[in-house]
Amino acid sequence: MKILVCIKQVPNTNKVEVDPVTGVLKRSGIKGKMNPYDLFALETSLQLKEKYGGQLTALTMGPGQAAETLQEALYMGADDAVLVSDRKLGGADVLATSYTLSQAIAACGTYDLIICGKQTTDGDTAQVGAEIAEWMGLPHAGNVIEVLQADGEAVTVKLNQEHEIVTQRMPLPCLLCTDADVNTPRLPSYKRKKEIGAGTIRTMTLADLKDTDPKHYGLAGSATQVERIFPPEKNDAKQMFTGTSAQLADRLYALLTEHKFVEKGGR
Repeated sequence: MKILVCIKQVPNTNKVEVDPVTGVLKRSGIKGKMNPYDLFALETSLQLKEKYGGQLTALTMGPGQAAETLQEALYMGADDAVLVSDRKLGGADVLATSYTLSQAIAACGTYDLIICGKQTTDGDTAQVGAEIAEWMGLPHAGNVIEVLQADGEAVTVKLNQEHEIVTQRMPLPCLLCTDADVNTPRLPSYKRKKEIGAGTIRTMTLADLKDTDPKHYGLAGSATQVERIFPPEKNDAKQMFTGTSAQLADRLYALLTEHKFVEKGGR
């Protein structure tokens, strides 16, 4: 079985600056980590490889420093890794990102199974996995909580549909988006790190994709753009009241009517 897992490096902090002009995260100089949801996708891929045999490729899109996340995937057990990196791809929204990844996957070869994490912690859209499948014309399933069986023709999975658990059999090739806590991700292997060193990571640019039109990628290929970014307002003001229960109730009622949370005489 040939499996490809999409992973992403996300900021290892919640204090990230945003470019006021483009609305894009400023990732330069920010320490990164593997997106937590992608760890579950990677572990699922590794378990399937161990159970059914085959080849596992880890793929990510990002700046050069994203190679660190691919190295982590190699140390955990991935067989090879691909970094899609080009300045022309920067600033992409979910539409342009999913298109880029679909083009990169197609350029890498054919796969029986593509696995993605449910969402990323820096975007939280939970759209990219499904959009990759749509671009590639593949059947896909989201919120996968367990892979029950896989053979040469299909894969059987359990899906968390909020109010019920659904068991679904899907023909290969297909794409799965794993939910959180589907498994317990393993740690990178120190022994494997010593064996393979930095690991071999193949880099792809726009020129390596079938569609090389820059208008389809990055900011130019994005259907949406961030209009404005601002931090949430903080209100630390507080008042302390003392008195009897009746006095406190009257004071609270007066305060609520003053701010028009309740109408006067409405109690």
